[in-house]
Amino acid sequence: MRAVVYDAPRQFEVRTVPTPEPGVGEVRLAVEMAGMCGTDLHIHDGGFFSKYPLTPGHEIVGRVDSVGDAVDGLAVGQRVAADNTVLCGHCRSCRRDEPLFCRNFYSLGVNGPGAFAEYVIVHAEKCFPADDLNLSVAVMTEPTACAIHGMDVLDLRPGSDVLVFGAGPTGLVLAQLLVHGGAARVTVAAPTEFKLALARGYGVDTTVQIDRANPGASLAVLSDNAPDGYDAVVEATGAVAVGELCLPLTRDGGTVLIYGMADEEAVLPTRPYDVFRRELTVKGSFAQTHCFDRSLAVLRSGRVRTEGIVTHEFPLSDYHRAIETLRSDPSCMKAAIVP
Repeated sequence: MRAVVYDAPRQFEVRTVPTPEPGVGEVRLAVEMAGMCGTDLHIHDGGFFSKYPLTPGHEIVGRVDSVGDAVDGLAVGQRVAADNTVLCGHCRSCRRDEPLFCRNFYSLGVNGPGAFAEYVIVHAEKCFPADDLNLSVAVMTEPTACAIHGMDVLDLRPGSDVLVFGAGPTGLVLAQLLVHGGAARVTVAAPTEFKLALARGYGVDTTVQIDRANPGASLAVLSDNAPDGYDAVVEATGAVAVGELCLPLTRDGGTVLIYGMADEEAVLPTRPYDVFRRELTVKGSFAQTHCFDRSLAVLRSGRVRTEGIVTHEFPLSDYHRAIETLRSDPSCMKAAIVP
């Protein structure tokens, strides 16, 4: 089969590799579509606990192509969305029911072979039927699952006034979950007007266009929008310059959720006295486990809409162009590989 293979950070090629065979409890999927996200840019540069050689691709939709022994409930030809996370179940964190901190966390497309390939091997219990969804919806299952985990972490109080920085795919999904999850008002701030237009179309109450090079220039506008501060501020960009705005815009006793992935070496300046005196809460949200069923439920119900999110599709042979488009093309909301 053909697959994208990284031998080291920034060093990849599309090459022919052996087609994998499913083992006991596993299935082989013929990949129909694999979404790309900002994490893939970090992996491209060698970040995010990636392990090489590596085939990336963690947002997986495919048709069941072959099943191993002891697999029930899945049929060859069936479309599934696949959860890329594999947990050991026996480390200290798993035994404490904290699976995201699994000491042996195995993630397809990060430290295990992923779906930027013609075929991928997945544990059968991680496959969720998705025959009723079209590809552009089904490929949003993993990002939506991550956003649902973010909502779990945020634990929003009903009637809250919420500001979301970022109108990328997961920022827009989070905003929709907030709209339908008890927020009194949701404001989205981002630099790109067509993304903000999508946010408004999805039901967001207020949008504010900020300057990508100088997001702080919008501090006054955002402050005027909520003179006493926002009950919750979600940072969904990974940009330190945006992160610096979060605490000043949060009301006394409010919450900041760090959802966007920054570089591992990035440092966010804070004033400990500010956190202490104003009793601010700062939380982080990393990936997801056990959220796919709820993700598919909100996608099927239409509570989370996805039209307009997948803007670019590329074959495997154009993976180099896909990475560059994802990194630098302002018209790209979300790119996907279609083997």
